Amino acid sequence: MRSLTGSPIPSEHGIGSSLLAGERALYGEGDLRTARRCFDSAYREAERCDDGPAMARAALGLGGLWVHEHRTAADTAAVRVRQRHALSSIDPRSVLALRLRARLAAEEDYRTGGHAAVLAVVEEARSRGDAVALAEALSLAHHCVLGPGDGALRLELAQELIATASRTARRGDLLMGLLWRTVDLFLDADPHAGRGLAELRGLLADRDHLAAGFVADAIEVMLAIRGGGFAQAEARAAACAERGTTAGDVDGAVWHAGQLVAIRWYQGRVAELLPMLSELVNSPKLSAVDNSGFAALAVAAASAGDRRQAEGALARLRGPGLAGLSRSSSWLVAMYGAVEAAHLVGDAEISAQAYALLRPFARLPVMVSLGAACFGSVHHTLGVASLTCGDVGNAVAHLGAAIRDNTALGHWPAVTLSRWRLGQALRLRDGPRDEAAREEHAIAVRDAAELGVALPSEAGRRSVIHAGGSAGSGVSGEAAQVVIQRRGGRWRVEMGTRAVLVGHCVGMRHLAVLLANPGHEVPAIDLAAGMKVPTAGDVTPAHPLLDSTARQAYRERLVRLAAELDELDELGRIGGSERASALRAEQDWLITELGRATGLGGRARGFSSDHERARVSVGKAIRRALDRISEADPVIGDELRATVRTGARCCYCP
Repeated sequence: MRSLTGSPIPSEHGIGSSLLAGERALYGEGDLRTARRCFDSAYREAERCDDGPAMARAALGLGGLWVHEHRTAADTAAVRVRQRHALSSIDPRSVLALRLRARLAAEEDYRTGGHAAVLAVVEEARSRGDAVALAEALSLAHHCVLGPGDGALRLELAQELIATASRTARRGDLLMGLLWRTVDLFLDADPHAGRGLAELRGLLADRDHLAAGFVADAIEVMLAIRGGGFAQAEARAAACAERGTTAGDVDGAVWHAGQLVAIRWYQGRVAELLPMLSELVNSPKLSAVDNSGFAALAVAAASAGDRRQAEGALARLRGPGLAGLSRSSSWLVAMYGAVEAAHLVGDAEISAQAYALLRPFARLPVMVSLGAACFGSVHHTLGVASLTCGDVGNAVAHLGAAIRDNTALGHWPAVTLSRWRLGQALRLRDGPRDEAAREEHAIAVRDAAELGVALPSEAGRRSVIHAGGSAGSGVSGEAAQVVIQRRGGRWRVEMGTRAVLVGHCVGMRHLAVLLANPGHEVPAIDLAAGMKVPTAGDVTPAHPLLDSTARQAYRERLVRLAAELDELDELGRIGGSERASALRAEQDWLITELGRATGLGGRARGFSSDHERARVSVGKAIRRALDRISEADPVIGDELRATVRTGARCCYCP
């Protein structure tokens, strides 16, 4: 029998040959699957023969190259029992015992989110002077310091591992050192990270190593996504997953899922992954400290219109507080997903928590594990969190920094998304006519079209979930419908869980009529006539007509105009007020049109009003109303701008 890489697998009866085959597969070829089979066979035979040193070598090999290779509770427990039993069977002062203690310390530190125990063993290995023990301890320790706050420490460990590899004469140690250094450079947004990857690729070209090559391939997928080559990235992601499976790496399927999430997120199709993510969050293949699945599920559910599942996933992610989540290699992407999902459902509390936790890491990129995928600068996440919390000035600062950092990363989809969000923030801060806001918006739209990136309001994804969204509602979800109702001298505008009060203006009345008749075209002339605005409990006809009802509306509008002019007079603002002038102009126009619309004795006659005049005035009024709504809530404002059409015939199409 031969391994996946062609190496012979010895029979159970040769402990020494089984150990040698396993070590060759693990350290030389990166064939984790074959190595496990060889070491399992060697351990069973060594235990039967009561050969302590052989058991120790086999137990070490069963741990693999990485920390936490065994994900299920049963497999993890079985391997730990063997390692502890082997440790008790050998001289505690031996190098084998030191290597086993390094493995056990690293596994425990990784599970609890620490690194003190394994670093203590690293120090001991340094003092003992054994190169192999030190190389293994350094690599294991590196896996325990992949959080965003440990960049300098892990780079030091990687550099020491590269130096130590020259003394071990094991090619795998050098490969691991170069791999860790490459990962470190990408996680730190180092501009020379590509050089590290090129050096690693050069060594792999001379002789392949399945495990290290799998990580290098995953980084290449990430770079393809950054470049906006989504089709190429997706094809590479599938090949990378296959290579991971061949190597026996449990992360093959998990990383593939993360890469698909990144691709679909920028394509505006992440809702398509809802069924897959619903299963993935409960998969035993996930690392014990990986919470990013809940975040991805929340984003996908929110994008699909499934409010309950989105909020449920966020609640599972948050637990008693986001601060309690382990700072593992998936922590930044979990925070990214939490912030994006919170923005979609309007959860300012989660956004504020995430902002406080992420602020120290603003300069870093949001990376998945060892560089499998990238979601751009942390500054972008801080900007989105600020928008959700209503801190527009802060959002502008962070999103501007995100554009700069994402450009340095060469992450063009992230640049485009950050630019779009910056345009939103600038409109909110400086008004919808702000030139800088318009410019950012225009560039984002242009670049999105070139890259195949779907901008939020153009992807069919709404910034707030419709309260009636059904669980598992499918791919596209239902757009949130906006409702406007009069509340005294103001208007209450609602969309999903969001609600805001806006001051009165003529355009708000027009919007209320359109929103009460979704999907139906209403002539601008009818809106100008002052159609009756529905209030809570009203049943509004699908399409108001300009007949006797419209004529009555003209008269009612004239009454209201008179009352409003009287109110302005009482406030002492009648004089040269622009508002008063506009009201008087509308009053004169209505009197004229009402006269044309009726004959002698008030009989109806052919309607021949100035439609162009109505089109212009109604369009301007609605745009002014949208400006007011955007100032109060840019999310609802963006939704209405995307769904309200003006012209000779106006319509709300949610």
